[in-house]
Amino acid sequence: MTQNVTPPMAMLVPETAPFNDEQRTWLNGFFAGLVSLDNLSVTALSAEQGAALMPGGAAQAKGPLDDGDDGEAPWHDQTMAMADRMKLAEGRPLRRKMMAAMAQQDCGQCGYTCEKYSDVLFLREEERLNLCVPGGKETARMLKALHAEIGSEPAAPAPAAAKGEAPAVPAGEVGRSRDNPTEAMFVGRRRLNKDGSEKDTWHIDFDLSQCGLDYVVGDSFGIFPTNDVNLVEGVISAIGASSYTRVGDKTLRDVLINDVSLAPAPDSLFQLFSYLTGGDRRQKAKALAAGEDPDGDAATLDVLGALEKFSGVRPDAEAFIESLEPLQPRLYSISSSNLATPGRLSTTVDAVRYTIKSRKRLGVASTFLAERANAGDKIKIYVQRAHGFGLPDDPTTPIIMIGPGTGVAPFRAFLHERAAAKAVGRNWLFFGHQRSATDFFYAEELNRMKMSGVLTRLSLAWSRDNEKKFYVQDRMREVGRDIWQWLTEGAHLYVCGDAKRMAKDVEGALVDICAQHGARSTDEAIAFVAELKKKGRYQQDVY
Repeated sequence: MTQNVTPPMAMLVPETAPFNDEQRTWLNGFFAGLVSLDNLSVTALSAEQGAALMPGGAAQAKGPLDDGDDGEAPWHDQTMAMADRMKLAEGRPLRRKMMAAMAQQDCGQCGYTCEKYSDVLFLREEERLNLCVPGGKETARMLKALHAEIGSEPAAPAPAAAKGEAPAVPAGEVGRSRDNPTEAMFVGRRRLNKDGSEKDTWHIDFDLSQCGLDYVVGDSFGIFPTNDVNLVEGVISAIGASSYTRVGDKTLRDVLINDVSLAPAPDSLFQLFSYLTGGDRRQKAKALAAGEDPDGDAATLDVLGALEKFSGVRPDAEAFIESLEPLQPRLYSISSSNLATPGRLSTTVDAVRYTIKSRKRLGVASTFLAERANAGDKIKIYVQRAHGFGLPDDPTTPIIMIGPGTGVAPFRAFLHERAAAKAVGRNWLFFGHQRSATDFFYAEELNRMKMSGVLTRLSLAWSRDNEKKFYVQDRMREVGRDIWQWLTEGAHLYVCGDAKRMAKDVEGALVDICAQHGARSTDEAIAFVAELKKKGRYQQDVY
């Protein structure tokens, strides 16, 4: 029997529900707030209903392995420091500590979500500890230490469903995972910034018609880049070797271009150096191999930088290659619609360049796409299915998209998809960058969409056009009443871009909007935004 008034706390989460005191207290407060806010009809909760709304995004009372864990993941925050994440994981099962060591982006570059990657490592179904690209050396070091403890903790068996269920990507299906890529033809690129911009951003096109690969909007695109030839030649010179030295069945030059990562310098390289040098330099090499930073420059050391720091060290070419990490693929948001342009795929890429000690450093994948790939080249690629980031099933649902800079990529895809499908749902895009004159990506395209009615609203924010910096979250607050109105009408809200600053600032603005225009306290507004996430109405693709 339902009630339209707030029932006693015990009726919200009965004592018989299998939660501990802390969980029951949180749930009671949460649901009491919802009832008082929205006059919801409430019955006593089942265990499954309550567990599905626990904080931490677990959507279940237990984790995927039957080891007594409560399934919460309070560390699942891309902006949280490693030390803080590991502190929150203290006392948890080893596989959960492994999850806390990940970069928390659920980006899929490893081929899994953060939680799934930790599970398969713990179950020894995956032996590679270095697949978390955004986590880098910090994650790899922590996973190595935790992996060494596996033998000391009994492995809980995977649940029956997990053992027998079909994998997310059918084994052997070409082009659907990093471990089974296909080849696509590089068509070309065009620069999106105008002259005078401080940025260098490119629209990149691929032809998928020959490989037969398709995708849906919201998916990501994985590419296998090659290293810059000038960097490779510098490395070969630094170790005093010949480009034609054989390493297995390849030349040293080929291996350095295609197979190994040259940034950052791995711990194993410093370990090798410690065997080849002595005195103070040996101690520094050992310290760097242990993750220490004796000279305060560890974060700047790519492979060539490490060789220059330990100049004169001449490792054997084969031992040198064995000390390096494999060259990892990189993922980018897809900025096109297969429905609108079948057989074509595009992405939007910032070329990364910076200088350290007078030497220009290059982002390996971004400058590969912006400089080194040539029209007609066949490049190894794959499509990474999205983890909960995509258009609503109902084409009439309104959507609000917030994507400054290259974060606009998936939303360009959303708009092209909705136009091609003749979806009638309203579409509102927030875009921002530094300067309107030089950094308005896809301006003509977006304005045409606005004129045709595909794009209902276009809200812009430029951080360098005036003395005071102005960002997308500032524009959101200006039109907060309208955002609230769209949300009350069922809109889904999407955010793509920088996790550490932009995404958090956008969420903060959204909480403020819900509090101000929804007549809620801050805590109530936070609970409302949390509910949007749980219902899939607030989705993020952040990095």
